[in-house]
Amino acid sequence: MTSLHLWLKWLHIISSTVLFGMGAGIAFFFLRAQRTGNAQIIAAVAKDVVLADALFTATAVVVQPSTGVALALMGGYPLTAPWLIVSMGLYVLVGACWLPVVWLQIRMRRLAQAAAASGSILPPAYFRYYRWWFGLGWPAFIGVLVIFYLMVAKPS
Repeated sequence: MTSLHLWLKWLHIISSTVLFGMGAGIAFFFLRAQRTGNAQIIAAVAKDVVLADALFTATAVVVQPSTGVALALMGGYPLTAPWLIVSMGLYVLVGACWLPVVWLQIRMRRLAQAAAASGSILPPAYFRYYRWWFGLGWPAFIGVLVIFYLMVAKPS
């Protein structure tokens, strides 16, 4: 194994860990904030959730496919290998869930900040966005777990 291969592998593993860990961590803390029903707490957590997604998750989203394709080619795997095709398809599915989730988080943050500033309750739109956010999280979470399996097992 070359030094480049080891660095790419390390970067791929770290970025996959960041991607999964941030997703799980963001979901956990945002769910906990929701349970309080307190617009001030929700606004504060939502602010950090949006920031964390922008700094960490977005970076990992870019690093993952670039290092993954490079590693597959260096490892002699054709990009048409079934496990790679399924992995890439799931990655697109996860991304198709994550992009609207980011949009929803930004909207929920704004609504929670407005409610906290005015001392009012969260509006019905907030809860509609939250239901969509929650629902889109599940296929993304499961998709990432399956991608991890495929990355490790590389089934034929």
